Amino acid sequence: MLTAILVAAGDSRRMGFDKLFATIAGRPVIAHSLNAFERASCVDEIILVAREDRHAEIKTIVRDENFKKVQSVIPGGTHRQDSVRAGLSQLDTATRYVAVHDAARPLIIAEQIELVFEQCRIHTAASLAEPISDTLKYADTGLFVAGSVDRHQLYAMQTPQIFERQLIEDAYRAVYAENVSVTDEVSAVERLGRKVILVPNQNLNFKITYPRDLALAEFVLTQRIQAVAT
Repeated sequence: MLTAILVAAGDSRRMGFDKLFATIAGRPVIAHSLNAFERASCVDEIILVAREDRHAEIKTIVRDENFKKVQSVIPGGTHRQDSVRAGLSQLDTATRYVAVHDAARPLIIAEQIELVFEQCRIHTAASLAEPISDTLKYADTGLFVAGSVDRHQLYAMQTPQIFERQLIEDAYRAVYAENVSVTDEVSAVERLGRKVILVPNQNLNFKITYPRDLALAEFVLTQRIQAVAT
């Protein structure tokens, strides 16, 4: 059984408002993310980790959108890793695989989730990732260019990231035992010396971070909807 943990407990400081409830292409951001996991045939259930003051609103969205895979909506923690840990504590005993996805990535599609899961079943750990195409530079403290970064074999990590349950649970136990911080689950698994296979993604799957991202996501989703309609 594959359980998806959707992380939606951030405070959206850089946006100035809760980005997950901004409307794009006729739906809240969070509804687009949930819809992809609802549609993915490999996903059996969804645990949504969110701020408590948003639980009632989220439950209304789940009901109105008829999302049947959402099994629970639970409070998040202070940091992202605390929210993921909270989700892991709620796993069903039958869960064998765990997917973690940032709810602020509304452009994810069911087919991408299934591709990552397929690679996870082969390699025990897999993550969606985008090849870096920009020129990268180091800067000194004065923001003057201090050198170049070879972008060959560099990838920007995305979500979902999917793991065998035992592996991600072991990784998180180690994170808290050693009192370290991680920004994603791949980083936690790396600390155990385990390998994670990357699934290169050529499609847009950016995280909503700034107000400008909403307009771009609106455009992408509207184009997808129009393509399906024709």
